[in-house]
Amino acid sequence: MSKLSVVGIGPGSFEAMTQRARQALADCDVIVGYTVYVELVKAHFADKEFLTTPMRKEVERCSLAFERAAAGQNVAMICSGDAGVYGMSGLIYELSEKYPEVEIEIVPGVSAVISGAAILGAPLMHDFAVISLSDLLTPWKKIEKRLLCAAEADFVICLYNPSSMKRKDYLQRACDLVLRFAAPETVCGVAKNIGREGESTEILTLAQLRDTEVDMFSTVFIGNSQTRALGGKMVTPRGYRHE
Repeated sequence: MSKLSVVGIGPGSFEAMTQRARQALADCDVIVGYTVYVELVKAHFADKEFLTTPMRKEVERCSLAFERAAAGQNVAMICSGDAGVYGMSGLIYELSEKYPEVEIEIVPGVSAVISGAAILGAPLMHDFAVISLSDLLTPWKKIEKRLLCAAEADFVICLYNPSSMKRKDYLQRACDLVLRFAAPETVCGVAKNIGREGESTEILTLAQLRDTEVDMFSTVFIGNSQTRALGGKMVTPRGYRHE
């Protein structure tokens, strides 16, 4: 049976890629992915054939991967972070009915919510919600409701896709919604270029975050009412008793 592996390559660096992901890419004939992600792995798998599509061509990209797999090649579809967190795993399964002869394997990776939390400190020690601010596939009204519900329930909130050229004010709008329930001094964090050149972090308050400029390579963390800044790190207590 032909095989299509959907591979999460982690935040960006080769060192952060899991051994299973490296092996999947080493074993395949063709690597398919979004142009930016292919550039992250190309130097390490130079003997492979690479096929790319730009952003917003996800259906075409997945169809291309299926066509190559159906033709008998071992194909790897790569996604940044984890393939099942805003990646291609779901779409691959949606399209799979057309290609019953292709075996699908999902290879997990380290998502930005996990790798970003690691460089910020320990912000996810209690319940948390992950929300994308991109309204390309989800109406803003639904995103707004999710933000309000998460804020009212006092979740730590991780925001993916916090800004873009067309969505410059979306983080500000999100912060205004969270501020209906959270204090302005709530501890927040921004992780940029996680696992890539230019990696950086910033700890700040929710009021400061509202006026902070971020980009598509930023992952934003909004703490809950218990989150604190400790030694320059963002820490959400789990609730363990200690003296």
